[in-house]
Amino acid sequence: MPGCCGCWEVLRPPRYKRLVDSIFPVNPQDGLVKNNMDKLTFYAMTTSEKLDRIGMYLEQRLSRDISRHRIGFVFVAMDALDQLLVACHAHSLNLFVESFLKMVQKLLECEEPELQILATQSFIKFANIEEDTPSYHRRYDFFVSKFSVMSHNANRNDDVRSKIRGAGLLGLQGVVRKTVSDDLQVNIWDPVHMDKIVPSLLFNMHTPEFMSMDTESPRDEDHPAYIAEMVFRDLVCRASYGNVKSVLQPVLCHIDNHRLWVPNDFAIKCFKVIMYSVQIQRKQQYGYLVIQMVMSHLDRHTNSDPSIKASIIEVLYESVLISAGGSVGPSVLDVFNTLLRHLKTSVDNKSPEGEKRNMEKKFEEAIINTIGEFANNLPDYQKIEIMMFIMGKFPLFGQSEDTGFMDNYLQTMLLKTLLKVATKYKTVIMNNAFPPEFLQPLLRISQLEEPGLRVVVQEILHTLLDRHDNASKLKTVSIPKDVVSELDLTLDKVPRQDSLFMKKNGNQFYWHILDNLQMESNKANNFEAIYCTMCLISIEMGGDDILVELIRLALDIQSVTVESSLPKTHKCCNHAIVAAYLNVVAQIANLSPVVQYVSDTLELRKKEAPHLLPEFAFNRSNRESSGEEEDYPNEDKVEEKWLFDQTALQELLTECGQDASRLSVPIAQRPHSSMDSAMVSSMSDIGSINIELDSIESSPLLARKKVEEITVESLKKMLAEDQSVKREEEARTRQEILERFQNAPFEEIVARAEAKSNRFHDKLYEILELSPPSSPDHTKENQSAVPVFEMQFPSLYVY
Repeated sequence: MPGCCGCWEVLRPPRYKRLVDSIFPVNPQDGLVKNNMDKLTFYAMTTSEKLDRIGMYLEQRLSRDISRHRIGFVFVAMDALDQLLVACHAHSLNLFVESFLKMVQKLLECEEPELQILATQSFIKFANIEEDTPSYHRRYDFFVSKFSVMSHNANRNDDVRSKIRGAGLLGLQGVVRKTVSDDLQVNIWDPVHMDKIVPSLLFNMHTPEFMSMDTESPRDEDHPAYIAEMVFRDLVCRASYGNVKSVLQPVLCHIDNHRLWVPNDFAIKCFKVIMYSVQIQRKQQYGYLVIQMVMSHLDRHTNSDPSIKASIIEVLYESVLISAGGSVGPSVLDVFNTLLRHLKTSVDNKSPEGEKRNMEKKFEEAIINTIGEFANNLPDYQKIEIMMFIMGKFPLFGQSEDTGFMDNYLQTMLLKTLLKVATKYKTVIMNNAFPPEFLQPLLRISQLEEPGLRVVVQEILHTLLDRHDNASKLKTVSIPKDVVSELDLTLDKVPRQDSLFMKKNGNQFYWHILDNLQMESNKANNFEAIYCTMCLISIEMGGDDILVELIRLALDIQSVTVESSLPKTHKCCNHAIVAAYLNVVAQIANLSPVVQYVSDTLELRKKEAPHLLPEFAFNRSNRESSGEEEDYPNEDKVEEKWLFDQTALQELLTECGQDASRLSVPIAQRPHSSMDSAMVSSMSDIGSINIELDSIESSPLLARKKVEEITVESLKKMLAEDQSVKREEEARTRQEILERFQNAPFEEIVARAEAKSNRFHDKLYEILELSPPSSPDHTKENQSAVPVFEMQFPSLYVY
């Protein structure tokens, strides 16, 4: 009998199997046998080497229950597995995990939705466990593929479909969470995985529920769209600097493949999610990578439909708005160069007027707005550099003569871009806002033939000059009795730096204002824009030091207008501008005698010459192009009493304590710029210079001296006479220079020096123009090189 008991003991199953069998109830609805489950857990924790065998035995039972469709026992087995996973953290857990993952895989391969959901829930619990030891051989390819398929489930039952899709999305999140923190496991950022994960998320996000999530309506947190957004945010947040592109590339491809750029509501919403997510945990610098990816994608769509390009630019614009300064990145000029290149490509696309052309215009406007928003994220000094960079896109300032003039429409787009950037700049000191490299090209653009372009240039000047928001109040030419109160102008003391800036650069502003007012293509809005510029200069930089120059500008405009052959409308506008401008300058400078004199002259004009006042001159119905010539007086001559008298103003300014001597000195010379050399017309022909050297006998005086006897005494006498004449000439020249520098105005000294420099530059230019090349071969070799005489050299300054 004892021998039989010993044999029976050998045939008994191992203890771990008995413990596993004991956790299963007779009726699966009762769930796990809790007491026996506690015994199994304690046994697994104390004898960790048995974990792998426990897992294998549970796997066998689970497979048997699945094949027999005993679903209740399947739930019991998975519950036991979950509890063991949470309780055990031994070094041998890896072997148990392999059995666990095989059981999860078998459940996922079942067709029953409840088993797929059960497997996903178990996998999510496993994903939340932090393992002590790495696993080198574990792979998750099957789970990525299976969860992606579940995310696209098309079950006819809405409730079942929603649950399966939600489970698949959470499963993908579990895979990412399990692998992203362990470098020794599979690289989840590989395209083979991201090309499945990201489209699955976007597929579930592209629903009306997702698009309406920003509204105040309550969210259904179990809806696949909400789950997909949550998982997508988590995915982007977990991406390191080098892996952000791995997420973005599938996003762009998905939008391309499903043609979701037009309309672009979904694309904008997706990139808002991305931009907000990359900034979490101090990842603001990652925003530049997103911007860079979108811009690179725009490059690939250069030849696409303009509606698609416009939508991409709008996505870029919205992304920049969120980036909060981190969108431009290290390569500032490269960003603007890319956008300007697309702008030029769009303008060069001469598509006929119609829907496509309208879409191109929408695309161009979107680029301009995006450039402005980019510039808004830059420091002020870089905004000026960007404006200079944009002006460099005008071939007018290039070195090559073959580029020709640009299309007016492209010039308009570039100027609008320049204006958009200028609106983002906050002027503090004029010297910083108008460096010479920026001021000279900007003023030169103001002389373009197209009147509409000149208006945009004046608006750029308004934006940069106006520090107190007065520009909008000066758009209309008018003559109020009290300028400050009626126009609600904001005045402030002129900083000394601005006064010095105006002393140095005032002539450039004055000359370009004069030139602009003499253009016959001007329209009413051109005159109004120039008037606004003049008033802003007076308000922002019109200190006592340059007050006389401001009044002198008005007198110069009046004088040039009287002597010009401009149309009557233009002359009337110029005279009206002078009157309104003098009224503003006199009142803001508080020159009471000048204010009274201006008022008396205006009263006289109201009675005898109302056509010289703004009410008539800027009445749009009085334009000569409309053929209403009878509205103007028949007399072409403007009487002296209707004009502002220089002598009277000089006396009144002296009475006010101003140095009015400079009022009689007109602007003597156009400011010289190295860019003007290409536009200077030759005033003399160097070929006509013919110097003939006659023989000594042809001069009677020399002939007579030749026959005289040359002695040492005669030579001394001649040398003494020459030296005395030379000394007298040098003394007279020194005295003239001394008196000029002591008494002459500073502007006159500068004008003389600039005139001398201009003559030298012009003559040198003519000589080099007419000089033949050294050899044909040399000319061929240097055709692509910049000619020496076209190089821009630094200007000479005289102080």
